[in-house]
Amino acid sequence: MTDTLPGLQREGTALLVIDMQNGFCHPNGSFAQMTEGRGLSIEMCKEAIPGCARLVESARRTSTPVVYTRYVYHPGYADGGILLDKYPEMEKVGSLAAGSWDAEIIEDLAPGPDDFVIDKSRYSAFYGTRLEPVLNGLGVRSLVLCGVTTNICVGTTARDASQRDYRVFVVSDATGELTRERHENALAILDYGFGWVVSVRDVVATLEPEAFPVGEGATP
Repeated sequence: MTDTLPGLQREGTALLVIDMQNGFCHPNGSFAQMTEGRGLSIEMCKEAIPGCARLVESARRTSTPVVYTRYVYHPGYADGGILLDKYPEMEKVGSLAAGSWDAEIIEDLAPGPDDFVIDKSRYSAFYGTRLEPVLNGLGVRSLVLCGVTTNICVGTTARDASQRDYRVFVVSDATGELTRERHENALAILDYGFGWVVSVRDVVATLEPEAFPVGEGATP
């Protein structure tokens, strides 16, 4: 482990896979429909899938807890809040409605029987959920964050985790946004004041140092 990754180790660490759902990441999902023609794209969200899959595989092999979140609304959108006020088209297309295909985790990242799934209806994975009790019960003090979107749900969760004194590691090549500029800006801010921006390779090299030859571990 290098000085760029203080506190990242197997013990006391969990992988948090944020909102890798059909609605955000699948070409037939609701966000692909809603962003069309607006200068936005889910391409980066799709590009985050392989990195997330690599992290999940490594975490499972090393018995590192894997916690998924899903952004889910009540079918009637009683819990819609400001996001639905700003983007009423979400309700029109049934975006992220509980029980729908749109709200489910994408098939490539399907949760396993030993993984945890936390549903939320706000950006932060901590707001109004059982995430913190689960992490406390597992003895987790460091969080590796991957998923979507970098500037909104990943970023808000990272900030909330940091304020709770978790050591936060955001994986740059396993996160995605609707624009690259937002992605890069979010990473810069998170790295500045809320945690550390790392790569998939950094995390895997920490969880499974045997996966890389000596001298080819975490990024210097």
